[in-house]
Parts: sequence; C-alpha cells; structure tokens
Amino acid sequence: MMDLAVINGLVFIEGGFRKADVGIKDGKFALIAEPGCLPEAERTIDAGGKYVLPGGIDTHVHYRDPGHWERETFEVGTRAAAAGGCTTFFEHPISMPPQWNGEILKNRISICKGEESAANDRHEKGSCVDFCFFGAAGGEHPEAIEPLSHEGIIAYKTFLHEAPEGRDAEFEGLTSANNDQLYRVLEEVKKTGLAVAAHAEDNELVTGFIKRLREQGRQTENIAHCESRPPIVEIEAISKMLKFGKDVGCPIELVHVSTWQAMELAKKAKAEGQPVMVETCPHYLLLDESYVEKYGAYAKCNPALRKKEDVERLWDYVKDGTVDFIGSDHSPFLVSEKEKKDKDGNKDIFLSPSGFPGIDLRLPLMITEGLKRGVSLEKIVELLSVNPAKLFHIFPQKGTISAGADGDLVIVDMNKKVTCHAEDSYSQAKGIMKVYEGWQLDCAVDSTIVRGRVVYENGKVDESASGWGEFVKPVLKK
Repeated sequence: MMDLAVINGLVFIEGGFRKADVGIKDGKFALIAEPGCLPEAERTIDAGGKYVLPGGIDTHVHYRDPGHWERETFEVGTRAAAAGGCTTFFEHPISMPPQWNGEILKNRISICKGEESAANDRHEKGSCVDFCFFGAAGGEHPEAIEPLSHEGIIAYKTFLHEAPEGRDAEFEGLTSANNDQLYRVLEEVKKTGLAVAAHAEDNELVTGFIKRLREQGRQTENIAHCESRPPIVEIEAISKMLKFGKDVGCPIELVHVSTWQAMELAKKAKAEGQPVMVETCPHYLLLDESYVEKYGAYAKCNPALRKKEDVERLWDYVKDGTVDFIGSDHSPFLVSEKEKKDKDGNKDIFLSPSGFPGIDLRLPLMITEGLKRGVSLEKIVELLSVNPAKLFHIFPQKGTISAGADGDLVIVDMNKKVTCHAEDSYSQAKGIMKVYEGWQLDCAVDSTIVRGRVVYENGKVDESASGWGEFVKPVLKK
C-alpha cells in the first residue's frame, strides 16, 4: 500500500509532461504508473487538470536565525517557502554570525531542524521543508574554508565588496574585497571540489560612487541607489571573478546576475569550457529602476534594478541556456530598517538594507512571466528544480519525479488567476513586500509535498509540519 497517491495529473517525467499517477511510500517515490494502475494508498490527491512538478529548489535564501530572528525565522519563513512550491532551499550566509566554521554551521542546522539545543535558545520548531547550506568563505578566516567542506555544505559564498555600513557582524568571514583575498579564497575552495558563489560588485566603484553621491547631497533621492551601483560595478567584478576562477581552476557560481553584459561574459566563459554556473532572480527579469523611484528602500536590492530595456534583454539568456537556475534571493528585513534615517532624522537611501522577500512568489512569477515570453513550462521546471539539483550534486535525491527519489512535489493549477497581496504572504517580513503588490499571476500553487508529507494545500500551510525539514548534503563524484 502507498502512503500517498497523486493521481490524474500531468506529471513532469524525464523532461516532459504526461498523464500519470504517482505513488509515494516511506518518503520516496515508489511507483510512477499509468492512470488507474497504482495500488491502494492511505491518502489520495486527485490532481486532475493540474500539473505535477518536482519540488521547487530555491538556490538563494537568507533566513536570519540566529542573530536577527525578528526579521524572519526558519520556522516562519519556510511556511512561505511551502506556500510557493519550494520543497528545498539553499541557505546562504548573512546570519549573525555567518557559517564560516563548523561550529557555527552546526548551530544553524540545529535551529533549522528545530532541535532542542543551546543554539536554539528560542525553542524554534524548525523548517517545514528540506534545506542545504552554503558556507562562508572570505579573507578573514581562509584557514577555515577547506575544513568546512567536511560538514555537508553544498557550496561556498563570498562577497567581492566590504560589509555594508553597520553590518560587520553579519559578514564576518564572508568578504573578499581585495584581489589577494579573493585569490586565496579560490585556492582554498578548489581543494574541496565545491563551487564558490560570488556576490560580484566592485568594492572600489561602489564605495566611490556612494561617497560622491553623498557629497552631492543626493542620498535623499531613491534613484541614487541605482546610480551608486551602475552596470559597470557588476560587469567589472564578474570579469575579475571569471579571470581568477579560470586561473585557479575553481568552479564558480555567479549569483543574481543583473546585466546583459555580465551574461555575455559568462556565456563566453561557459562556451570555452570554464566551470561556471549562472543564477538570476525574478526581480532582475521583471522589475526596473522605476520601482526604486516609486518604492524607495522597499525596492532596494544589490545589485540594483536596471533600466527597462536591459531587464527585458536578460530573458534572452534564460532562453539560450546561459542562466542555469532562478533563485529568489529572499531577504527579509523590518519596516523600521527599511525606513532608517540618519542621525538627524533625514532620509538616506544608503542606510537602508538591501533586499526583499520573494520565496513564495518565485515559482508562480516565473511560470506566469516565462510563458508570456515564450519560455516553455518544461524549461521553467529545469530552471526551478532540475538544474539546481544536478549542478549542486543532490540529484537524483532531489529534482526528479522518479522511483527512489525523495517524494517532493508541487501541484500547480494553471487555470487559477491570483492577485499578489502582501497581506496574504506567510513571510514574517510581509510588511516590506511592496514591489509585487497587485501583480497578476496566471497560476497558483495548489499543494506542496515534502518527502510524502503534504505541507501546503487549499491555501494553508500545515503548521504542525514545522521541524519536518531535513538537512540535505551533496554527493560529489569521486
């Protein structure tokens, strides 16, 4: 007998959709059968008229435990993940402290699991979906980089710029702001066989542009943020990252790429055989700098949003395969942080932290807007699930509906129209969710299933599923 059967849906199997029934037992896919051919199940979900996709894998998430639980916890934030069809997320550093050594990493994992431990001093119940962790790699603790690879991390993360003003503790061991530091980081990561993900913005240019704009008194203008981080900031940093990565022989990931020029650099490097992974985010494909002018700090992100014509051009690189996967870069903050003023009570756009939530909208946004632009649903599934699993060495445990894989599914209703409203989000940071308010979605997540457990259905998260999530480790080929 199956534990769970999902029947009559259009199921994504081996790169395409066909009508099939899916049986899950003991948390794994046990049988993929022709309609009507499954054995009896404890519970059956009729997915007739709906699409059944492998569980979503969000490659770029920043929850805030420990250090800033008031922004968002694993317990609450992963409910938003479940509501958005995400069954596995990749947690990046920028906790306080970030995971630059094994002890810090184990503490974060303990909180994410909802374990009773000294680290989990707030008795959080933990994640309702599965999770992987990036390790921090920076110039402060290069000796800790290689040992961290033995703790089950999926990749490393480094920032090519200094810590933002007032956030040094969140970026400890995470920055490679000069060439010597970056080269050393790449050398250390190469020893592990893992990739290093680069937040690629040129430190000197960003620092100089902000200084100049402040001297001009323009910190009160929303658009000054975009002007402090023009395309050249990313282009220059990605050019350097590609050169250094090639010279050292270290696999690299370029996260949240926002410019077509940087995409061209990555495309060329990939064509030459360099091991490069490319991520972009929904906001770089959909939002332009007019959103910063309208919403100010609520639309502030790093890299900055670009001009409208450049935004649409990024879709070319989604279609041609330059982009490997789409991450949300989910970044929760408080309203008070977004509204931060200077010591005299005046507005200063540079003092507000960058980033906003998006884990619950990644899948419906990409399906809605991708289909409008001629991207097939099959391609979207690859970007949101299959490719992350394969490239980060968790396939075939994740990213596939096939016998023996984890029973992770998202059922999508392609006939249901939804209007985005922040108040409907499960995110703890819904108060800063402005940029997609009123956005029309042409589909909706019907159900989310993690290792055979239904964690979201009928518009509601099963809050008793907190702590169900498991730590997923990569399996590297020898």
